[in-house]
Amino acid sequence: MSEIPRLNGVIKALEEGKIAFVGFTPVDIESAIALAGSPYDGIAFEMEHAPLNIPGLRDALQYLLDRRQILEQGTLAPKVTPMVRIPPNGGEMNQWIAKQVLDIGVFGIIFPHVSTVEEAWNAVGACRYPRLGDSPVYNPPGIRGDAPARAARYWGLAQQEYYRRADVWPLAQEGEILVVIQCEDTRAIDNLPRMLKEVPGIGVVLIGEGDLSQELGHPREYDHPVVADAINTILKICKEHNMPCGHPHPDARNIERLISSGYRFLMPTAPRSFAVLEQGRKLSGRN
Repeated sequence: MSEIPRLNGVIKALEEGKIAFVGFTPVDIESAIALAGSPYDGIAFEMEHAPLNIPGLRDALQYLLDRRQILEQGTLAPKVTPMVRIPPNGGEMNQWIAKQVLDIGVFGIIFPHVSTVEEAWNAVGACRYPRLGDSPVYNPPGIRGDAPARAARYWGLAQQEYYRRADVWPLAQEGEILVVIQCEDTRAIDNLPRMLKEVPGIGVVLIGEGDLSQELGHPREYDHPVVADAINTILKICKEHNMPCGHPHPDARNIERLISSGYRFLMPTAPRSFAVLEQGRKLSGRN
């Protein structure tokens, strides 16, 4: 059997030291069709502040597949890697929605409002299958239920191949599942050094500047000194722990600053023109 190439384009970009560009879009077929051939590394489908639409997500994932791309790239996985932001906050310690979207075939999950070590531990564990305690890279213990058939088919793998690759990166070097935790309150900032030190398997920390600014008393005033200082603290902590830090609102006004500041995961809203994406790729040297 030939070696299976890296399937997750977002992980591939991060492994290569590049900035990962992940479009942010509602769950709908037309967006999936439009974005399937785009230069994005991945697409994050929004289900936190939009309806929890599992059947719609399954349809959107199918429309990300393109026969010509499959022929040219030699893998059945979509060129633009599908991810999803799920609704539950970290404090709800939710697992079943993570299980549902992983079983459909997504390659990554964005977990909102992860503010403690326990919540981060739960997020990573929800994306891993159980294994014996003496197994390599055992922690955090997996709690995902076993139903791989649909996801394996979507990834283009046999079930045993899927088991080998269906783990979290970078904890498992062959893992294709990316766990993104959102840091969006002051308690999360206080606990972030411990989370990054004690919870292996986190792939990206995404700043939640909207909710953070709300708590700080300056809603959506992202340039306010109090808000800016909190955001910069998150970025600084991530750099200290060699953790990719993500920003959810890159646009034409701030993209150059975000890239020069060291953000490695940028999640612009995905309009059809791709103007911000093209500007960001050029600034980061990816054109």
